[in-house]
This record gives sequence, C-alpha cells and structure tokens, in this order.
Amino acid sequence: MFKIDTHVHTAETSACAKTMAREAVRLYKESGYQGIIITDHYYKFYFETSVERIWERKIDQYLRGYYQASEEGSKQGLKVFMGMEIRFTENSNDYLVYGITEPFLMEHRELYTLGLKEFKKFAENENIIIIQAHPFRKNMIVASPEDIHGVEIYNGNCRHDSGNELALTYAKKHSLMMSSGSDFHEPEDLARGGMLFEQDINTMEDFLNGLRDKSACKLLHT
Repeated sequence: MFKIDTHVHTAETSACAKTMAREAVRLYKESGYQGIIITDHYYKFYFETSVERIWERKIDQYLRGYYQASEEGSKQGLKVFMGMEIRFTENSNDYLVYGITEPFLMEHRELYTLGLKEFKKFAENENIIIIQAHPFRKNMIVASPEDIHGVEIYNGNCRHDSGNELALTYAKKHSLMMSSGSDFHEPEDLARGGMLFEQDINTMEDFLNGLRDKSACKLLHT
C-alpha cells in the first residue's frame, strides 16, 4: 500500500516549522512513507511581510519549501505533492487545500481575502478539495458541512489537543471526506499520521480520487 502524510510543513516557508524541507524528505523516506504533501501556511501576514513586492515573486518565496522537498524527493524516491494550509482573514480556522498548482497560485492572488464560503464556490470549478484542519482545536470554529469537503479526523501534532474523536464523529455525522496527517513541524512530529492507499499515488489527481473513494484508503494514527 502507498503511505502518504497529508500535512507537512517546512522551515523554509512556515515560521512555526523547525525542519528544513530536504531533511523532512529524508526522515519520511527512512520512516517507510512513499509520499508527503507540503502544506505550508498561506495567510495574510506571511504575504504582507514578504520582502518581495511582486506577487509572482511572493509565490516563488512561498513555494521554497515545496521546491526543495520536491527536488530532494526525486533523489530519495519519495513522491512530493503541493498543497497548502490556508487561513482566511475572517477567523483563525485552518484549511488543508489539495489540488492547487503553481500557475493557479500565480494567477489567483490573495486567496486569504475570499473567506471560506467564497473559496468553496471557487474550488468547485477548479477540482480543489478543502479539508478543515483540526476543527476541534482551541480557538477553532467548526465549519458548516456545506462549506467544506472534509475534515482532518486525526491530527498527530503532540503539542496540541486537536479533539480528534470529536472530528471523527462530526465527519461521520455529515458524511464528509476524512483525512489524517502528522501536522509535521519538527522531528518529534514525524510519522504520527497519514493515509494508506491501495493504489500508488502518482499524481495529485490520484490523491483527490482516493479521498473521494473512502473505501480505497485507511487512516493512520498513533
């Protein structure tokens, strides 16, 4: 089976992360994973404080962690995919977004200004899946089922109480997609979550289809 971590941060981009992208790739390879998704934080403060002034250069800067991880992944034999963890200006919620591409981020500026409802409408036309990350963690507001595609029902970060059992109950009640991820920021977070797929995940499209087909995957947790 194909083991993938769906929630990984890099120190190149996420200020809260302490592990550089290349090292993260090596650690995951050694831990028996076949893939990871880089989900660095995308939010207003990051882009407003960027030293870059041109939007395209801001995105190049934002994707540094992904670029480094992807290059190292090619060397190590680990699949690396692009995602993001977006926070809109309306509240402190975090959403894992799968299905974005570099051209998409270049073209659509300041997505954090849209708000969840508008972004969900936008995502429907772009083959993008929105998963609310750790919805029952402190200071989070649980999103309405119609505004998201799924819920991170297991978040492995050991420095937070993410209310994983509550997230699982909520996802089941509303028949939402489910994901599991380590929420990797530093070595102690390694391999604390993820998903197992029956088929190889060679493209992001494979991953999106796997999320939609609940019978095709298993959720990992510690």
